[in-house]
Amino acid sequence: MPQFRFVTPHRSGKWYPELSQAQRQAAGIGAGFLERRTGLFQAYLGTRLETR
Repeated sequence: MPQFRFVTPHRSGKWYPELSQAQRQAAGIGAGFLERRTGLFQAYLGTRLETR
């Protein structure tokens, strides 16, 4: 089962079993935000998605 997390140059998020859950939590570490109108995730510059 894959797991997902977002990593910035200075912080890394926790591992989550679903991509949508990782996206919702990404704002807490400053990795990006969910656009309210479209529901799409917008990552900030330098943010990368890791999977394992």
